[in-house]
Amino acid sequence: MEFCTLFLLISCLSWSLFVLCDSQLQTSQSQVLLQLKKHLEYPKQLEIWYDRKTEFCSLPPSANLNITCEFNSVTELNIMGDKPATKASDFAGFPIPNKTLSHSFSMDSFVTTLSRLSSLKTLSLISLGIWGPLPDKIRRLSSLEYLDLSSNFLFGSIPPKMFTLLKLQTFVLDDNVFNDTVPSWLNSLPNLTTLRMKKNRLKGPFPSSIEGIKTLVDLDLSSNEISGDLPDLSSLTNLKLLDLRGNKLGSHLPTLPKGLLMVFLNNNSFTGEIPTQYGQLNQLQHIDVSFNMLTGKPPPELFSLPSLAHLNLASNTMKGSLPDNLNCGRNLEFVDISNNRLMGSLPSCLNSETRDNRVIKFSGNCLSIAGHHQHPESYCREFKVHVYKSNNGGKGIGVSVGLIVGIAVLIVLLAIGLLIVCRRYCPRVISEQHLLQKSVPENSTAGLSSEILTNPRHVFESSKSEVQILPSCRSFSLEELKEATNNFDSSAFLGEGSYGKIFKGLLKNGTQVAIRCLPTSKKYSIRNLKLRLDMLAKIRHPHLVCILGHCIEVEQDDHCSINRVFFVLEYIPNGNFRSHLSENSPGEVLSWPERLAVLICVCKAVHFLHTGVIPGFFHNRLKTTNILINEHRLAKLGDYGLSIISEETGNYGTKGQEPKSWQMTRLDDDVYSFGLILLESMLGPSVPAKTEATLRGIIKQAGRACKVDGPSSVSDVFRRINNSGD
Repeated sequence: MEFCTLFLLISCLSWSLFVLCDSQLQTSQSQVLLQLKKHLEYPKQLEIWYDRKTEFCSLPPSANLNITCEFNSVTELNIMGDKPATKASDFAGFPIPNKTLSHSFSMDSFVTTLSRLSSLKTLSLISLGIWGPLPDKIRRLSSLEYLDLSSNFLFGSIPPKMFTLLKLQTFVLDDNVFNDTVPSWLNSLPNLTTLRMKKNRLKGPFPSSIEGIKTLVDLDLSSNEISGDLPDLSSLTNLKLLDLRGNKLGSHLPTLPKGLLMVFLNNNSFTGEIPTQYGQLNQLQHIDVSFNMLTGKPPPELFSLPSLAHLNLASNTMKGSLPDNLNCGRNLEFVDISNNRLMGSLPSCLNSETRDNRVIKFSGNCLSIAGHHQHPESYCREFKVHVYKSNNGGKGIGVSVGLIVGIAVLIVLLAIGLLIVCRRYCPRVISEQHLLQKSVPENSTAGLSSEILTNPRHVFESSKSEVQILPSCRSFSLEELKEATNNFDSSAFLGEGSYGKIFKGLLKNGTQVAIRCLPTSKKYSIRNLKLRLDMLAKIRHPHLVCILGHCIEVEQDDHCSINRVFFVLEYIPNGNFRSHLSENSPGEVLSWPERLAVLICVCKAVHFLHTGVIPGFFHNRLKTTNILINEHRLAKLGDYGLSIISEETGNYGTKGQEPKSWQMTRLDDDVYSFGLILLESMLGPSVPAKTEATLRGIIKQAGRACKVDGPSSVSDVFRRINNSGD
């Protein structure tokens, strides 16, 4: 008896300890949740997350917030905010007051923090105002089974590396601004049952890979810009819901799986007749193919489907007459055949006077029914004659073709005459304008994910294998840059330096960029400047800000004169080196090892600029404000080499100075400027500007004492520091 009592006591104690341990969250996970609260800018739904002592796993669930824990880790996180994407159509890549999170929000940093909840199985973040491209690193949540990021302001492409989320069953991205194509890798998710991406800006063809998702139950891609033909969908044997309405799909209606319950294919551009196979979908309850260009007679079998309750065939061009003995299914409650070209009488089973529980709409046809807004039969017959004549009116087509050919010949003759005049009187203008308009594929930056642009590992590995991941530089039009910056709106303004103003922009493919407007010298021709820009744009190094493109704006009244030059650069989100050097700075303060790592990165970059390219780039105006820090604390040098297109290029310094001594001055400038960066990294940004010249003199004397007296010695300074970092 005592043994049984002891056994029960131990069992109860063990169970209590298990429940207690299961409800207590790890300290690191509590810290992650508080960081997420900060990222989301302290929404009221998270007010009950006070501090690390909060018992997150014991909080009562609500409609707006729910956390589930297992084994001291968060496995389910559901947050419903109060910022629905009601103005997503007006979203242009920039924050909207009271609708999105602020300009300081970083989707990349948010997902980086979120990925530390590695045990998450269910993640639902709805109407929180989060905005930006969805980073590839979302794949780190490898245990995800349910993902819902609907009603936010996410844009760009859906990360291709999400195909590694093999446990994912529900994938919902409704009501966002994704503007790339529907992913072709979705058949790599072996357990996917629900796929919903409605009300985005997805374009391109319907991916045939969806045919391979045998587990799919719900598919909703409505209200996008998907075009082309639909494949045979009969292989999706588990599919119950198919919603593709509000797209640009064309050709014929597809073959559908027999187990389908609801079909929405309305508001597209489908042509041809409704397949007779639709009359065999015995489980079908709701079908809507309205507002297309369907022809032929509606299949009588469609009306008699045993489970069908809703049938909408309105606003097509279906013709002919319905059989008088048409049989309607016993569950049919709603039929809309209005605005077609149907003639004859209305079958008795579609007569609303004899069927009180059935709603029938048939106006806008040519039915022999008094009233009910019917057209005369001549209306529907004339429609057929019109189609016949338009297909066989050879004489009319011949006249139209002759007129078009005549106009085309006239345009060609005028173009040839204009070309001759331009070659004779302004050959230089023609040549230089050709340089400006050199075509580059629009998708040269397509598929460029935010991780490839920002993750140093990808760039470093590509530089080692000499495989270029970053895109080649291309020419942008001024209209593209205006669209990317909302016409250079003040909300996109990031700052101004010695090389002009800089703006934040968003390209059509969702890539965030920085756009710098450069003051240029009037002495360069377009050809000369284009060659200089192309030479600068070929530079690629993991510690240099990547140049994605440029734009040359010429004066309207003088097409041979340059007005402005723009550089399109990769966007580095975490500020410059100076902003991380003191507690009074806006950024997080870097530790001493992190500062040393930044300095070594700068040395690698400068050493590459001096010795890694021919000709070398000198006088790079090294400053702590030109060293940018990404989310991985990796330093990237900006504003390098821009002196080759500024006013000072071509001047050797003081009058009578030799080119060799000018080059030495430029080399020394980088060394002395780096010395100032060293001092500032140790003392912080408190070094007075007025003492900079004095410090520069001290560093210069120190350099001479160390015999830094030639190009090889100067480069050796950076080479030694570079090697010490390895």
